[in-house]
Amino acid sequence: MNTVLITGCSTGFGRDTALHFLNQGWNVVATMRDPAASTLPASDRLRILPLDVTDMSSIAAAVAEAGPVDVLVNNAGVGWLNAVEGTPLETVRAIFETNLFGAIAMMQAVLPGMRARRTGVIVNVSSSSLYKPLPLLSVYRASKAAMNALTESAAHELAPFGIRVRIVMPGMAPSTSFGDTARGQVMKDGGFPAAYADYAQQTLAALMEAANGPVTVGQDVADAVYRAATDPECPAVLPAGADAVAWARDA
Repeated sequence: MNTVLITGCSTGFGRDTALHFLNQGWNVVATMRDPAASTLPASDRLRILPLDVTDMSSIAAAVAEAGPVDVLVNNAGVGWLNAVEGTPLETVRAIFETNLFGAIAMMQAVLPGMRARRTGVIVNVSSSSLYKPLPLLSVYRASKAAMNALTESAAHELAPFGIRVRIVMPGMAPSTSFGDTARGQVMKDGGFPAAYADYAQQTLAALMEAANGPVTVGQDVADAVYRAATDPECPAVLPAGADAVAWARDA
């Protein structure tokens, strides 16, 4: 029976993806910073492990306890809404630590085993915001653009070892905590710079209006990740959600 390790499973896309793999009969290693926060149903095919993707010792412990991993899903991520000028450099580094460096560290942790077995799949969850130059997401988009570039090159590096690497690009999902987290971070750091206040309000209003149209739900992402993990013929990049599919088509 195949085993999938998924990062960032306490809520949102990660939780929905873990549940979908469980329903398909997989062994699931669902990881999160605080396992006590999990709302996943009990199952003899589910293990919930603590994991902080910015902590190398935490990564080593989780991967060792997980055992052989057939599929790694790099889903853990943090959101951010602010202008470049209003984003402290330490915040930029923190975003990249989770969204990019954490994904790289997880890949490095599982790849020796996959390479030895000459099989495996890595699915990196990115963002459909890369299809459009959306304002106030510049730092966040930069971290996800770097992940896409990493994934595209790694796919070529790892193909000779029988390892596939894919990208899933979710659309907007108002039902998850991601947007609330991003807005909360903005407020925690003092909000937008005064010079950007009017522009920021207009932009946020437009984003909220867009959320009234076709959006992404968790099952969209779970389906796309599962396809990336199980279908050798699937595209290298998969948009997930009605809005993401539309943006990809128009890009």
